[in-house]
Amino acid sequence: MNKVQVITDSTADLSLEIIQEKNIAVVPLYVVFGENTYKDGVEISTVELYKKVNETGELPKTSSPTPADFHNVFKSYVDEGKDVLYIGLSSQLSATIQNAKIAAMEFPKGKIHIIDSLNLSAGIGLLALQAVDYAEANMQVEEIAVKIREMIPKMQTFFAIDTLEYLQKGGRCSSIQSFIGNMLKIRPILKVINGKIVLYQKTRGKREKTFNTLLEEILKDKESIQKNRMIVIHSLASEDLIYLKQQLVTALDVKEIITLEAGCVISSHCGPKTVGIMYAVT
Repeated sequence: MNKVQVITDSTADLSLEIIQEKNIAVVPLYVVFGENTYKDGVEISTVELYKKVNETGELPKTSSPTPADFHNVFKSYVDEGKDVLYIGLSSQLSATIQNAKIAAMEFPKGKIHIIDSLNLSAGIGLLALQAVDYAEANMQVEEIAVKIREMIPKMQTFFAIDTLEYLQKGGRCSSIQSFIGNMLKIRPILKVINGKIVLYQKTRGKREKTFNTLLEEILKDKESIQKNRMIVIHSLASEDLIYLKQQLVTALDVKEIITLEAGCVISSHCGPKTVGIMYAVT
């Protein structure tokens, strides 16, 4: 049994199969529609989220796990004699990391290690999977924490967005920008930089052009992409995901390209037909 328990939150967007296979614990964020609150990935799925958005015309709010939520999960593993390594949603986007730190203060020093991923979605998931690799190699939790923190600035996380509607509804671009963008068929490419989501490029025209622009950007890193794994993720864009994976398999010598479905939090920000690609460079 590994002495180190890797924990992340639901925004890491890891599949149930991976979570079970790798024994990764997940603390869910909350999705709020009006007076109803749901645990992300537990009590509501991405398909159900989009259905509710279509019915209400409103986007949900999302909220962090509470310090008590973290305490309960941490305690269950500390009581088993394990050291805990938690890798969570960027502190630039959420109070999740702060709440985890509050909970960690209630345990003996050195038992809980909190890592701010400065990332989101499967960008966090990649860090969690790497942490499991280190734990399976019998590394101590302190050494794993150092190596994961060294990996954080090497992470590359991109999203191609089909519509500006969800960004506009979420207050991330004005209604005028959204109107003009939709009129001109502008499809933005977003990138996570220093823990924040930023507009990286604007593409115009067919979706294929957006994907090709995204692939061109990624292939600039061809010689430096770490070879062990990368992730392609989608939100109601399974055919696009297959296309992107095929292109990456052809162009890159990567041992494993994992495909995932985006959870409720990233989907509520970016909308349907979103695709993302995450990897680390050397």
